[in-house]
This record gives sequence, C-alpha cells and structure tokens, in this order.
Amino acid sequence: MWSTFIVQDEEIRTGTVPAGVHQGSGGLEGLMGSRSDGRKRRLRTLSSSGNGISESQEGKIKLTFFMAVTGIMLTVLGVGTEFWVELTPSKSFYNNQTCLAAHYGLWKCCTKTFWVSDIDPKQESCGPLDLQGESNCTFFKFYTTGENIVLFQKTPEKDLTVASAMFAIFSLSLMVMGAICIIMAVSKGVQFFLKPACVCFILSGVLIFICLIVFHQSVLSFLASDQSIPLHHKMSWSVTCLGCAGALVVVAGALFLVLALPYSPWEKCLPKNNSDI
Repeated sequence: MWSTFIVQDEEIRTGTVPAGVHQGSGGLEGLMGSRSDGRKRRLRTLSSSGNGISESQEGKIKLTFFMAVTGIMLTVLGVGTEFWVELTPSKSFYNNQTCLAAHYGLWKCCTKTFWVSDIDPKQESCGPLDLQGESNCTFFKFYTTGENIVLFQKTPEKDLTVASAMFAIFSLSLMVMGAICIIMAVSKGVQFFLKPACVCFILSGVLIFICLIVFHQSVLSFLASDQSIPLHHKMSWSVTCLGCAGALVVVAGALFLVLALPYSPWEKCLPKNNSDI
C-alpha cells in the first residue's frame, strides 16, 4: 500500500499521471472554479430579476454616495464648530479703547476683545472676528448643570438651543445609518438596501433644515431678551456648511430613490422611438 502511494505521489510531482488517476490539485481548482461560477451565476440571476446591482448602477451608487459623504463631513464640521452666529455691538458703545464681540454655536460660546484703533474707521460695529484680539471660550453649562449664560446682558433661549442640538445629533445618526446601508448594498450587491438609505438621507436633510430654523428662532429670542445693548448679528459659516450639507444629503437620498426603482424613470418619461432605417 505504501509503495503504491509513493509511486502515485512521484507521478503527480513529475506530471506523469496514468489514466484513471485523478489529481488532487486539479480537483481543488475545479471545485473553486465551480463555486466562483455559481456565485457569478447567482449575481447575474439577481441582476436580471431586479434584486441585484449591475456594474453601471454600482458606479452611479458610488458617485451618489460620494455626494452623501461630502454632506456628512460638512455636517460634522458645522455641528462641531461654534461659528453659527456673530454678535457685534457698536465699537463706541463701551467708550474706551477696546470693544467686545461674540460668537456661539450649539455647544460653546466665545467672546473676543478688539482694539478700536485696529477696526476700520468707516465701520460702526466691533469686529470682524478675523481681526487680532484676545479670545475667551466657554462651553454651555445648561447641558450639565442647567445653568444659563448671560451675554451682553442677554440670556440665550436654553430650550431652543438644546432642541436644535438634538435635531443635529438625530440627523447625524440617520446619516450614519444611511451610509451603512449603502456600504451593505455595494458589498453584498443587493438593491434592497437602497430604499432604507434614501429614507435615512432625506429625513436627515429635513432634520438639518429644522435644526437651522429652530436655532435662528433661538437667536431672535436671545436678541429680544434685553434691548439695552443694541447688537448687530449675522449667521456665520457654520450655518452655511450645515445648509449645504442638508441640500447634498437630500439630493443624494432622492438619487438613491431613483436608483432603487425597478425601472428607469427616463425611459418611462422619454421613451425611445423605434424607427426602421
């Protein structure tokens, strides 16, 4: 028995295998080939039945997903920064050589002291914030201790600020869920995950716009809390980032919805005219 096994082993190594003897490596390669062929046939069956993702559709999904990821990055940038609104009193209000400006976001408030001599003489308000000055930033305490802050003898509306922060967090959570669905759809080649992804992205964009509306109402309430110090206010670049992010994720969600349809809407709206030449 051992001599027969040794002889067969030598014949396999030298490549001289007699008829009737099956090579183990060839059988393994055949088994792996049959599995890969079966997987390809299964993917082709899914694609032909409308449940799978074709190569052209996969490219469109990746391009749309890049748009959605850009929106997610802009949302993180806007939510994490404190340049939502800028507050500047008149530069002559304090009647001294310095003036004070402020800006805040969802989590933190910053004040900045400027020299009046550094400000443009034609400008009436203190600032702008990109000038050289001494800055001091503090986090809002009403998330932890419930204590509110006083800024220019005015008090921010705590409930509206907390509500806008909650809308922003919910929006980010939905974006992450939508991104996971798209990754699953591309990796598994299943079109089903496009539908929950489009719902997550569209809803997250709507929540972003609600967040901006609520925050703007909190700013107006803050300005109306005390009229003793007149303030110039304007929404800053963090709000711009969030607005662009909301538009991007809503458009991405709508495109994912179009890609999830079992038919092409362009072919339904603009059918091709079959004409014989």
